[in-house]
Amino acid sequence: MGHWFHQNIVGPGKLPTLLALASFVLTFLLTRTVTRLIRAGKGPFRDIAPGGVHIHHVVPGVILTVIGGFGAVGSGRHGVGAAVCAVIFGIGAGLVLDEFALILHLSDVYWTEQGRQSVEAVILAAALALLVLSGFSPLDVGSLSQEEQQGRVSAVVTLLVNFVFVLITLLKGKLRMALVGTLVPFVALVGAIRLARPSSPYARHLYRRRPRARARAALRVYRRDRRWAGPRRRIQDWIGGTPDGE
Repeated sequence: MGHWFHQNIVGPGKLPTLLALASFVLTFLLTRTVTRLIRAGKGPFRDIAPGGVHIHHVVPGVILTVIGGFGAVGSGRHGVGAAVCAVIFGIGAGLVLDEFALILHLSDVYWTEQGRQSVEAVILAAALALLVLSGFSPLDVGSLSQEEQQGRVSAVVTLLVNFVFVLITLLKGKLRMALVGTLVPFVALVGAIRLARPSSPYARHLYRRRPRARARAALRVYRRDRRWAGPRRRIQDWIGGTPDGE
């Protein structure tokens, strides 16, 4: 295990990414736990409001993100400094994205329906960080043998083709499938082939003169949302808490 960890994480310089991802996820979970306790009036935690001004945790989050980000740029990918800066950045990013919906709407929507967007942003960021952590650099071919370089070329072509599928899936308004497709290429292919969402840029331009395609797309969205909206909301509520009024 130690040899694998050093060869695949420490050696390629991925340890700061791993530490940033771990601190990011842990910070989000701890923050949500504390805010839910504050909301329920349990425990010793209270909102910070000096002078009557509620200080949201996005404020220290921005400060930590800036410190950790600039520190990481100057520290490289190895050493104690890089690891410390990665942890600081992960903590700051966790605090910031936990209140992503507040930044987006410029309003305190933390415990409203719009506040669910913070949970989605955190899941998206964590998945992208996991993608970076599990991936490789296709341009770093200096130390590879000729056979390995040929395999790397094939991998790069595969990545480029999959990127096209991911882009088409995004244009069809399927953000989650595009995200998963960056990790599982077959998912991006399915998303690129299937009908677009009616409100997507793809549908607005290419279904404009295809009423049957528009109708099929609307019916498919209706059936899918009716089937999956409930389970998706329960997962979001389990992670981030139930919005007010529910």
